[in-house]
Amino acid sequence: MKAVCCQLDIVWEDKPANYAKVRALLDGIKIPPGSLVILPEMFATGFSMNVVGIREGAASETESFLASAARFYGVFMLGGMVTVGDNGQGRNEAVVFSPEGKLHARFCKIHPFTLGGEAQHYAAGTEIVTFDWQGFKVAPFVCYDLRFPEVFRSAARQGANVFVVIANWPVMRIHHWSTLLQARAIENQAYVAGVNRCGTDPKLTYNGRSLLIDPRGDILAELGNQEGLISADLNLDELQAWRQEFPALQDMHPEFVV
Repeated sequence: MKAVCCQLDIVWEDKPANYAKVRALLDGIKIPPGSLVILPEMFATGFSMNVVGIREGAASETESFLASAARFYGVFMLGGMVTVGDNGQGRNEAVVFSPEGKLHARFCKIHPFTLGGEAQHYAAGTEIVTFDWQGFKVAPFVCYDLRFPEVFRSAARQGANVFVVIANWPVMRIHHWSTLLQARAIENQAYVAGVNRCGTDPKLTYNGRSLLIDPRGDILAELGNQEGLISADLNLDELQAWRQEFPALQDMHPEFVV
């Protein structure tokens, strides 16, 4: 099945403008029904600490957009957005809608980026989430989560064989981004889709480098620093064959993984 990564130069805190960007990119290609289309972290606003200004209310604009796009294109849509928890802090989430326009999964970023001030404004998620997609089991993560391999290993133990990482990952640490994405694929013998933004926000510059990586750690597709799409076919039979040929996961010591 096909995974499609959508790399955006996000317009700062302008949801309608970013919805339009996504539509324009997706209208430019033919997407097979049932594909998984992935948008960056906080794709409708940029990585903003202005929780009050960008949060989604009970009638969520961004959820409505994702649901509508999922129905229109006949795909699974995954994108990042901001909600507010019971304690009033923001929640940096990845949400997924099915081709029927129904909410399919919701994940809250487990590791707010303390160095960037995110932990002062956003609550940490408390659970790993997986969802079924065309025979695969997908685990979504958000940006800084990528630096913590234990949550990926825990997801693998729960059956995940595709990892999605959505991000606003800046240019000065982009080497870490690509290296860690490949490491997560290699060590868990899983497909990895890393979807970053490009362009600038009021503080940082981003050079994209969205990637699709196979379970051996080989890069299937990648983008440079421009807006655009990449896609690749994910093959469950090939993944299972590699895990049988090189059964490293069977040698895992579960006592060291929560």
